[in-house]
Amino acid sequence: MLSPDRIPDTLPLIAQGEDYEVVRKAIAYISQNWREQPEIETIASAISVPVTDLHHLFRRWSGLTPKAFLQAITLDNARKLLRDSASVLDASYEVGLSGPGRLHDLFVTHESMSPGEWKTGGEGLVVTYGFHPSPFGIALVMTTPRGLCGLAFADPGEEREALDDMRGRWPAATYIENYVDTAPVAERIFNSACWRPDQPLRVVLIGTDFEVRVWDTLLSIPLGRATTYSDIANHIGKPKAPRAVGAAVGKNPISFVVPCHRVLGKSGDITGYHWGMTRKRAMLGWEAGKAAVN
Repeated sequence: MLSPDRIPDTLPLIAQGEDYEVVRKAIAYISQNWREQPEIETIASAISVPVTDLHHLFRRWSGLTPKAFLQAITLDNARKLLRDSASVLDASYEVGLSGPGRLHDLFVTHESMSPGEWKTGGEGLVVTYGFHPSPFGIALVMTTPRGLCGLAFADPGEEREALDDMRGRWPAATYIENYVDTAPVAERIFNSACWRPDQPLRVVLIGTDFEVRVWDTLLSIPLGRATTYSDIANHIGKPKAPRAVGAAVGKNPISFVVPCHRVLGKSGDITGYHWGMTRKRAMLGWEAGKAAVN
């Protein structure tokens, strides 16, 4: 069992961002070679990092050793995440967590913009954005006066592509870059010491009615758990629409906070992710470290 003092909640975000560049390579190698269950020496050699450095860096980043992370992302473990998926969602609804004031593990409360606001492409909406280091690479944080409306990720040199992708969702909105304004929001998202029920992070969901229903359901998936597209389809009363659910999950504008990375294939496969499969595996592993100490 990991002890809480091994989890770097207060590690500066910039250090986490630097760590991610090495950890990302390790995760990519592990993801491609998990069937061989490679030893840390093999992983370190493959990415040209000393074994000791990799061990300490990886553990500082996630609270897990590379071996524990390997175990967390194998398909067998992914399937185990699904074992209680239906009951997890059922329980969330049974205890009244389906209303607009619902809190989940990030202590989030949300509201939805009107269909008219969505249909106009965000006309009249002012979005402030900034790029910030995070445990999963560069994070693009986007806010409105009503709350967080967008969270995307990029590797170095790809920031413009991520911004263009997000701007394309609300083409008529006005965008203002302001790193200072978005920095406190980034801290609230990635530093779990800031996940406080008495100060919930407000998010604004901007999409079609169907998409918002899907994203709303994602908020019911607890930390360290997972569900399937079919389960979500059943819960929103559209049992024959798992593909449409998959499309809505892929369009989720608030990655990580609205945890679309916790949705797996029917057999437990770690399926596609808009911001990259390696990043999805990284999020699941990072959360496995958090869940292990709770």
